[in-house]
Amino acid sequence: MKNKIFIENLEVYTLQSLEDKRPHWVSHFRVPSANELLIKIKTNEGHEGFGMATSYTDISPIIAPFKNGIAEEIIGEDPFSPEKLYDKIFKLTDTRKASENKWSREAIIRISSALDIACWDLIGKNSNLPLFKLFGGYKNQVPCYVTCAYYRDGKDNSELKDEIQKLIDDGHRAFKGKVGGLSLKEDVTRMEIMRDIIGDDKDFMIDVNRAWDLKTAIEGAKALEPLKPTWLEEPIRWEDDKRGLRELSKRTTIPLSGGESELTSFGCRSLLEEDAIQILQFDCTMFGGFTHGRKLASICELNHIDVAPHHDCYIHASLVASTPVGRILESFPDPERDPLQAELFENPHKIQDGILYLNDKPGLGLKLSDVALKKYAKPVYKSN
Repeated sequence: MKNKIFIENLEVYTLQSLEDKRPHWVSHFRVPSANELLIKIKTNEGHEGFGMATSYTDISPIIAPFKNGIAEEIIGEDPFSPEKLYDKIFKLTDTRKASENKWSREAIIRISSALDIACWDLIGKNSNLPLFKLFGGYKNQVPCYVTCAYYRDGKDNSELKDEIQKLIDDGHRAFKGKVGGLSLKEDVTRMEIMRDIIGDDKDFMIDVNRAWDLKTAIEGAKALEPLKPTWLEEPIRWEDDKRGLRELSKRTTIPLSGGESELTSFGCRSLLEEDAIQILQFDCTMFGGFTHGRKLASICELNHIDVAPHHDCYIHASLVASTPVGRILESFPDPERDPLQAELFENPHKIQDGILYLNDKPGLGLKLSDVALKKYAKPVYKSN
């Protein structure tokens, strides 16, 4: 009888950078330059994989479950059964054990996401196949845009012009600017500056980060339509965003996008059911991992919705390249804004002239940099 394969070793880290002296802001919150959960798994037969989860808030509640028992739910499980393992960890959200141990729902979902990505990385490596081929292999390169034009203390439109011109000079071909933190008039002026610099032939996305009420969103979309945005992202405030997005879509020619702020993939499904968006921006590192990310991509394909995941182009590249509806990836080439994109991997997928070219290595195709781990990683849990 063949020996049972199970997760024998589990290592958990946070990946964090020093506090930014001049933080990047979106409409209503500061964006951390690095705030990730890293999970590394290894089986009793030596198979290895890693996965990551992203947090835009205090990471302490996400790592807390590893101090009082959640690792015991993982060790001994079969990483080659990611559906089963994801389902087990996710369903802890509604258990007495989670309540007694003060494991928050968000923490469990983030942990399940990082663990799921680690399982799929392990499966790909064991199969000697890159995940984009294991998932479907639709293509091996994906367009990539740069998120920019953040708010920063003391930043004026002259600095904005210099920022965008440098990105053009560096070879980027698609851009996403931030609005919602200033008056509508000021933000429209900022976006006009961006469009003027990048020209009419490049993709230009605009991200509100859920700062506007419906009335403002209707007014804002009308003012931005002459700039021909590729999409308008999360324009409606959180409390009624699905209904608001549906109403806004009737009043603008700009395609609408969203999904990154949902807690689960079921929330993303609701966006589609409301006919609220034309581009879905789920984040496998925040909810669902690849197991649910693949399901969402399939739903999108059947409903003629494009997939453009939020954050982490290197992690999401495998999924976006695997499907016909994989549209584009989000990147952060400024090492001050995202040092992990710049330093975390020894062999990152190549980005050139607005295109990300996937490595043909197995699994995620990525090797963690020991230098970067020494710089950014802080141990949380290690079995044995």
